[in-house]
Amino acid sequence: MLRDRFGRSIEYLRLSVTDRCDLRCSYCIPTGFKGFEEPEHWLRFDEIERLVRAFARLGTRRLRLTGGEPLLRRHVTQLAGRLAAIEGIADLSMSTNATQLGRHAAALRAAGVGRINVSLDSLDRACMHSITGRDSYLQIMDGIMAGKHAGFDPIKINMVAMRGVNDGEIERMAQFCIDNAFVLRLIEVMPMGETGRNTAYLDLREVQARLTEKFDLVPQAAELGGGPARYLATRDGRSSIGFITPMSQHFCATCNRVRLSVDGTLYLCLGQEEKFEFRPLLRGGASDAELDAAIRQAIELKPQKHDFTARPEKIVRFMAQTGG
Repeated sequence: MLRDRFGRSIEYLRLSVTDRCDLRCSYCIPTGFKGFEEPEHWLRFDEIERLVRAFARLGTRRLRLTGGEPLLRRHVTQLAGRLAAIEGIADLSMSTNATQLGRHAAALRAAGVGRINVSLDSLDRACMHSITGRDSYLQIMDGIMAGKHAGFDPIKINMVAMRGVNDGEIERMAQFCIDNAFVLRLIEVMPMGETGRNTAYLDLREVQARLTEKFDLVPQAAELGGGPARYLATRDGRSSIGFITPMSQHFCATCNRVRLSVDGTLYLCLGQEEKFEFRPLLRGGASDAELDAAIRQAIELKPQKHDFTARPEKIVRFMAQTGG
């Protein structure tokens, strides 16, 4: 099992297959940004598979495909099938904005993707247009329902809570998720890049108290995917609401994940600069033993905690560059 120098077990790899996205969410990709990674620098499918096999040999059990928007990568369903077949990978999931999910849901499920997280910040079409930069609401909703029909379980709805933008409809989103047996995950904005720092932060502790009273929520005993969310559940157990609070109640002491960007850069923390480049090793003839040793070396770089609170200006890269 991979352990960092602070004793944390690193069992979760978030793998970006592209930094491209067909949306321009206000808290993520800057308007007019054109500095995306050149395709020749993207890890090829064989390279991705080889690196994931190495992580699996060392104890990684959870793998999430991310982006950008991962469904924009050509033949990503084929890649998912290859990764699902790797010995040791027990949980393969995907984060998506769902604009393309209607066309791919059944094939992804058949390939071995078991769970999906869908970014949905509003149930108001005009508000979603404002947040995402395009009229994407109906396409996203079609994708979510296609995912439900395909049998993904659970479907998690990720809502970035923004003061003055969508905070007035959090209860409505909670009711929507309860009605559809989805898992709602409310996420605090992180000051990643100029986009993140310019988004109005909302402390989720006040929201949690309000939702607990309104929906009669109780502590959630079941583990839901090994991530950082703290969950409450409806009394009938049909739905859960999670709170991801990197700012108000950070979870650095239990962080179990690392992020691999599309160009093979492993980021050890969203709020720090430590990283390790794997593309030169993969394209330079490194042996399996050398690859395993490099992964262990990289994990040793993982910092104890993020620096978002003390130095919010520190991270200039935005989320799509890091890998979701």
